Amino acid sequence: MLKNILFVGLGSGVGGAIRYLLFVFIEQNGKQYIFPLKTIIVNVLGCFLLGLFYGLADNGQFRDHQMVLFLTMGLCGGFTTFSTFSNDNMILLKNGHFLQAILYVVSSILICLLATYLGHVTSALRERLF
Repeated sequence: MLKNILFVGLGSGVGGAIRYLLFVFIEQNGKQYIFPLKTIIVNVLGCFLLGLFYGLADNGQFRDHQMVLFLTMGLCGGFTTFSTFSNDNMILLKNGHFLQAILYVVSSILICLLATYLGHVTSALRERLF
């Protein structure tokens, strides 16, 4: 049990650090938008990776349960940002950007579900190709 907790904690730290670096990269190389582009990019990428990792695990690509915990609950859990998503929506609503808030909620849910599905599909393709 303690070993599992350590793997999840380590993965969460790595995922959070990668999220921070990606946020900094986007801020330094992009324009400022009312729409919370950084958060949706991170969440879509995280959902794709989660689908990919679980799909690979389902196909027997990971023999080690701790690796699955590290990649899914740890890395993806630390990388994705539901709390930031919620706060971004509160800021949009507070500033009167009601249409952007609705668009953000709907697009985040739909695109993230699609990304998770594509991750699973990608893992299945990998199984067939290799």
